[in-house]
Amino acid sequence: MPSIELSESTVERLDDLRVEDESYDEIVNELINIYQAEELTLSYAGDHVGGE
Repeated sequence: MPSIELSESTVERLDDLRVEDESYDEIVNELINIYQAEELTLSYAGDHVGGE
């Protein structure tokens, strides 16, 4: 598995988002899932904007 280095401020931001004993992997996966869901929503909405 690749490793990444995070700045101290990024780790602090992740710590603010963590719930109980949630791992960094779990919070990052959750953020990616949210990003992908929003991207799909925006993409889907964009398909219908000009069709009215």
